[in-house]
Amino acid sequence: MEALWAWRASSNLLGFAASRAASAAAQATPAARAFRLHIRCCSPAAAATTKPFSPPPQDRRRRSASSSSTSDRESIRALRLKKVDELRGKGYEPYAYKWDRTHTTKELQDGYTHLENGEVCAEVAVSIAGRIVARRAFGKLVFMTIRDDSGTIQLYCEKDSLTEEHFEQLKAFIDIGDIIGVNGSIKKTKKGELSVYVKFFEILTKSLLPLPDKYHGLTDVDKRYRQRYVDMIANPEVADVFRTRAKVVSEIRKTMESFGFIEVETPVLQVASSQGVV
Repeated sequence: MEALWAWRASSNLLGFAASRAASAAAQATPAARAFRLHIRCCSPAAAATTKPFSPPPQDRRRRSASSSSTSDRESIRALRLKKVDELRGKGYEPYAYKWDRTHTTKELQDGYTHLENGEVCAEVAVSIAGRIVARRAFGKLVFMTIRDDSGTIQLYCEKDSLTEEHFEQLKAFIDIGDIIGVNGSIKKTKKGELSVYVKFFEILTKSLLPLPDKYHGLTDVDKRYRQRYVDMIANPEVADVFRTRAKVVSEIRKTMESFGFIEVETPVLQVASSQGVV
């Protein structure tokens, strides 16, 4: 009778097995109860009523934002590659081989603090280079901030001080992240900002991807460890840490060498070379 009742309650053999397992639930061991649960979940009736898995809304939003971000980066890269081709078509090399600089940004910031607001030091010609980290255009005037390994300084780019072709190139082809070299003189603006009054510039390296967000910086820890160059661009203080570490290691090495110690490499994490090489 029990078997007949179970067969009527189920539409197939799998449902019959599930019903038999349910009738013995009181005597079932934990392993048996787990098996019963597995049978119920796998039965056609359960499969028909079980809803397909759907990720949480926040996961869907995160995945959508990630794909959107990737799409934006690809579109920006395509646009900048087009600018590279246009520059080469006009006879400019967007990846120059050499640039001679006369000062660093820190040397300029420390050496011309005596200038009055609005004063120009035209008798001293300066040549510097750095990465553009900020850019603001106001008609016939463009302000940019560049950063080198010592600090930052503002560039004062006026249409009257550049050729028309160079000024149009400045507005159309220069992006944040590019590395440029400039020639000019030192000027302090009316608001007291020490600047380089640009008379000539050249694109040294055309950036193909945007820099990390200005306000949030680079927050992905894994990316910071794997792409140190991006980390040092987004977080200048990280470069200071590496400079300090390099100096400490260098001083330790010099001190040990002065006492007659020899530095010997022990390739613990390196692949052992074959005996033929040795």
